[in-house]
Amino acid sequence: MVEALLELASVNDPDPVSTGISTVPAGELDGDRVESFDPAQPVFAEYLLPDPGNSLTHVFGVELSTPNRSTQGRFVSHPDGVLDVTLRDDLGAVVLVAVPPWEPDETSLRAFDRSGDRLTLKVLDAEPPERPFED
Repeated sequence: MVEALLELASVNDPDPVSTGISTVPAGELDGDRVESFDPAQPVFAEYLLPDPGNSLTHVFGVELSTPNRSTQGRFVSHPDGVLDVTLRDDLGAVVLVAVPPWEPDETSLRAFDRSGDRLTLKVLDAEPPERPFED
């Protein structure tokens, strides 16, 4: 997820990106170090493709995204290099902020709570379960 989000930020640079991120229980992940977590521990592992303006939702009132938009966090990119939560950001319980050079380390990616306090961020090499497309 981190690599995909950073690629999305890079491709959209100089425009910012903001999208929902959601958790899955650690026990559903497949990868290194996952077994060291409580199986019920929520881990951010899925993201929504940004929908500029949410036009389908606004026009038809139908939510077409998978997973749904009731996410537990947000990913935001700051092409201007501000590695902090700003007043312009869409907020979630957890906000991942990324800046150039779009690398998965603490110089380019940090986690914050909605108040702007920095949180510990651990990036795992793990994959979420495959989910079938649902009507």
